[in-house]
Amino acid sequence: MKSVIVTLLFMLLSTGFSAQKHTFQLSTHILDVSRGMPAAGISIKLEKYNAESKLWTFVDEKKTDSNGRIPDFLPAEKGNANTGIFKLIYYTSDYFKKDRIESFYPFIEVVFEIKDQNHYHVPITLSAYGYSTYRGS
Repeated sequence: MKSVIVTLLFMLLSTGFSAQKHTFQLSTHILDVSRGMPAAGISIKLEKYNAESKLWTFVDEKKTDSNGRIPDFLPAEKGNANTGIFKLIYYTSDYFKKDRIESFYPFIEVVFEIKDQNHYHVPITLSAYGYSTYRGS
């Protein structure tokens, strides 16, 4: 019985220590499924929709790292500062052009809504003639 309690206590503590505290509320990741590797160096712009003016407002722009990731869009803030409708614009044309690959989509726009303070991850699987996205974790 004692060993079971010790094991459960260890599992609980290790889970608590490994739980990640997000300092940023939004991240993204691009995997090039035609090459089976991350898509590094792609510029991605983040914009927020203003319902009153019906216009998009620039928030930030970054490039994917060597792992195809941008982990640090939207610094986490208290309250509802980061809620609303957002758009990530993935500028994929240059990524394919540098390797002389013809592609169909010069850029990809993904529109989504943030309703709370949770972390949102927007991954994309990409090829020269298609893409897919979903809400990741």
